[in-house]
Amino acid sequence: MTGHRVLVIGADGAGMSAAHQMLRTARDRGRELAVTVLDAGQHTSYSACGIPYVVSGEVAGIDDLVARTAQEHRAAGIDLRLGSRVTHLDLEAGVATVEGADPVEFDEVVVATGASPVMPAWSRGPAGEPVAGVMPAKDLDDAEAWASRFADGAGERVVVIGGGYIGVEMAEAALRRGLEVALVTRSRVLSTFHPEISARVTASLVRAGVEVHLDSEVEGLEVHEGVVTGVRVGSDVLAAHHVVVALGVRPATDFLAHTDLRQPNGALRPDERGQVAPGVWAAGDCCEVQARPVGEWVYVPLGTHANKLGRVVGENLAGGDLRFPGVLGTAITRFAAGEEYIEIARTGVSTRNPGNIADTCVSLVTEGTTITGYMPGAPTITLLVSADRITRRLLAVEIVGGQGAGKRIDAAAAVLWAGGTVDDLAWMDLSYAPPVATAWEVLQIAARRVAELIDHEAAGG
Repeated sequence: MTGHRVLVIGADGAGMSAAHQMLRTARDRGRELAVTVLDAGQHTSYSACGIPYVVSGEVAGIDDLVARTAQEHRAAGIDLRLGSRVTHLDLEAGVATVEGADPVEFDEVVVATGASPVMPAWSRGPAGEPVAGVMPAKDLDDAEAWASRFADGAGERVVVIGGGYIGVEMAEAALRRGLEVALVTRSRVLSTFHPEISARVTASLVRAGVEVHLDSEVEGLEVHEGVVTGVRVGSDVLAAHHVVVALGVRPATDFLAHTDLRQPNGALRPDERGQVAPGVWAAGDCCEVQARPVGEWVYVPLGTHANKLGRVVGENLAGGDLRFPGVLGTAITRFAAGEEYIEIARTGVSTRNPGNIADTCVSLVTEGTTITGYMPGAPTITLLVSADRITRRLLAVEIVGGQGAGKRIDAAAAVLWAGGTVDDLAWMDLSYAPPVATAWEVLQIAARRVAELIDHEAAGG
């Protein structure tokens, strides 16, 4: 190898964004970089968010989720080595230990190892062995396995453990394949949302035929000859041919356990340039990021953040100067099964834990329609808007509703990003036509009502 040696650990969104950006920037600046990328798996640059839609059959197969193949990365000048698990980093010597292969030397390293699915002890057999029919839905191998099982499983029963985004999306996938579905969550469905929004999502799942178990803990599995047959929830046993474990993820940074770089949750905290320590950079689902506007460090593993921070790291490592400006926690999903169709979205501080603004936060729920009411089949929408009663600054918006409801979150996110007030959202110039919106846009009606509530409180009402 010649030139400055950069090792990237992880070949998905963050890692490959960093690798390609550093090569582009190096070429522009006349620098020579030798970039090696190691990944423990066999897949690169894929959309994990698309996994439920491969499982449901809406997307034909896992190849459709791959944005860039290994061959394309190598053709760009990247020494990509799949099936290469890094087990130890000697940061002082600049050496990575690779399982079953020669060590790799580096001058600088980018940690982009992503996250691993949370798999509790109960998800395995007594000797720690896998149980047939019990898996997460985290990577393309999982996607292929679940798509095969669900395609042949019409009339069988799946238990989804976890009420987050993946839990809801996998419940949808199973229903669309003709399986019976139970969903178990230790708190609420989509518990980061306000209880009223969460309750509407739960009601939609129930109407679609999902058997929802709230505030429930899994005690263990029923297994016969190595194959799952049920899930123990309290004193009940839920019959199961399949168990989807969707309990979230944790940063995949065990190979850095000997360093002082990790936070208590295992995550890394890169600065706004993407640097963790001299010569050490990080991006993606192995990292915490700073939340706007309150500045708290949060763990929000999303592909949008991973790709952006990967670009920042690549630019800066090659001599550029980019800054990652933080996140709002903007997210969106849908649940669509049978006659049920809802879109769910949020941005801003969580109404479950608004942190240091709790005492001055005012929130209000507004109901309406996504299009003009006289249009046939106008979908309903429910919005929760939160603002600071002192500064009037917009803090959060949550949405659940029919077709066209969810992407309204982007207008709210734009106001939040700019540090705007609830009045800015209420009065900004948004589009209108009866088939797609209301004359007073429903999002703006919701913001106006919060502004009026603040005014009423200030007047002593």
